[in-house]
Amino acid sequence: MNAADLERFALRYVERYATTRGKLADYLRRKLRERGWEGEGTPDPVGLAQRMADLGYVNDRLFAESKATALVRRGLGARRVDQALRHAGIDREDLDAVAPAVAEDSLASAVAFARRRRIGPFAQEAAARPVQEKQLAAMLRAGHSMEIARKIIRMAPGEDTEGLFVPTWDRF
Repeated sequence: MNAADLERFALRYVERYATTRGKLADYLRRKLRERGWEGEGTPDPVGLAQRMADLGYVNDRLFAESKATALVRRGLGARRVDQALRHAGIDREDLDAVAPAVAEDSLASAVAFARRRRIGPFAQEAAARPVQEKQLAAMLRAGHSMEIARKIIRMAPGEDTEGLFVPTWDRF
């Protein structure tokens, strides 16, 4: 591979996928390992990823906002959203910008998770203690706080969740 090939790979990747600078640089490094380098000088995948960002093809903040919104809608909590964004290569500044919105929707996200998994007010019948412990563990693994998870799990089947939260999905 040479510099033109590397740039073609980068353009093709950003054309097909919403990505971050970190993910793009990792992809380019993998392509370099797979195909080798025959170009002049040393390849710079990080520099090429930054150039794509400067051209507007990659926007880490926009990626973080859209990914966070999607994960919150799926019912994942703040911890899991933060982990997913860090794994995608989002830097601390962009994480800090998205964190307040994710925290604000934490209760709505937990209710969405409970609805999907039929926990608490969305269950057919009240769960026994061992089942509640498993449900609590599932909510904690999904990134929800202990306080919110306990509150939802202890709700009776059919109990109204309207008083718990006000959804704010479309803030971004």
